[in-house]
Amino acid sequence: MILPNFNDFPRTGRIIGIDWGARRTGVAISDETREFVFVRPPIMVVRGGASVARQIADFAVTEKAVGIVIGLPRYMDGSESDTTNAVRACAVEIATYTDLPIVFIDENLTSRAAQDEMGRVRVADIKRDLDSAAARVILENAIAMINRLK
Repeated sequence: MILPNFNDFPRTGRIIGIDWGARRTGVAISDETREFVFVRPPIMVVRGGASVARQIADFAVTEKAVGIVIGLPRYMDGSESDTTNAVRACAVEIATYTDLPIVFIDENLTSRAAQDEMGRVRVADIKRDLDSAAARVILENAIAMINRLK
């Protein structure tokens, strides 16, 4: 189910952070206490393979997650783009595979923050690691917002 905000989102348990991409979707997960966030290999779009949404739902089961946070890309003025619509469509599809609560969080500049934290690395490393590093930033931001609600 897609929630409008974090008010009814679980306060404890492992949660997943998602940085959706047309080719690669970054994934991160918290520990049960939400003190630590770990990146996981990105989900790759494979022709003829399971959809990204299905892979996210399966990952949630494997990791015993209690919720999913998805970064929602918007323009700097807050308006939505075609990518925003694609992310929303992916969330709707995820909701067909799982009953876990799904919440969107603004993802502006998360890739930039992740790249800054990565420091100077090879372009190949950025391509391989940036999406999941951005998912980590998304998840850390979400956890901070959830903690403020307590």
